[in-house]
Amino acid sequence: MEQHKIDRINELSRKVKSGQTLTAEETAEREALRREYIDAHKQLITAHLENTYIQYPDGTRKKLQKKKP
Repeated sequence: MEQHKIDRINELSRKVKSGQTLTAEETAEREALRREYIDAHKQLITAHLENTYIQYPDGTRKKLQKKKP
């Protein structure tokens, strides 16, 4: 996610914490940016887990398997 979007999320959060109310457009923008931020992190975590191995004490390695539903 681009840094300017993260900065905008932080700016809107500081505005709320200071007691100011957000307009409807700012609220919608904040929610959309938060969803995008969370989705970006989910993709990073998923990519990391897909390339993760378990290292056993005997030196063997096993690729991490996805949990079946």
